[in-house]
Amino acid sequence: MGACNAQRPEIRTDIPRVEAALERLRAATRPFHSLDAAVAAGYPRTVTECLVHESHGAMGYHHFNRANAIAVPEVERPAILLYERRADGSYQLNGVEFIVPYRLVPRDAEAPIMMGQRMHREDNLNFWYLHVWAWRENREGLFANFHPEVSCLDKGTIYRPYERTGSFGGS
Repeated sequence: MGACNAQRPEIRTDIPRVEAALERLRAATRPFHSLDAAVAAGYPRTVTECLVHESHGAMGYHHFNRANAIAVPEVERPAILLYERRADGSYQLNGVEFIVPYRLVPRDAEAPIMMGQRMHREDNLNFWYLHVWAWRENREGLFANFHPEVSCLDKGTIYRPYERTGSFGGS
């Protein structure tokens, strides 16, 4: 597989602790510009679905290492690597996603914090999540859910989140 453009996007934050965490994340994921290196570290080689939003761009292909979906996420161990597949078959690493399953931190608990951000609920899949566009600058923000310039070679799978109503696990 081809190597990704490893140029570092400009940091647009004034929070030194977030900048330091971002640098640690980049150092840890730099080898994963090579899909072969990601596979050697436990991420799958083949992912069939590319997630898109109807009007906000895409997330890309989610290469999920389940061993990194832990109760207290570590910046150096993202659960998901977000790749964009190019027409020539190469992969471009654009960002990562941190995952905390509800079985480890329940949905009705306080949201986990990662890189100074409250993680979001994903009720379809029963986990907390946070995207970090560490390798491709995103005009919607470092922690935006979608990237307006990321696309899927095919039409992709349209992401449709939902919010549960009423109390969780009860009435």
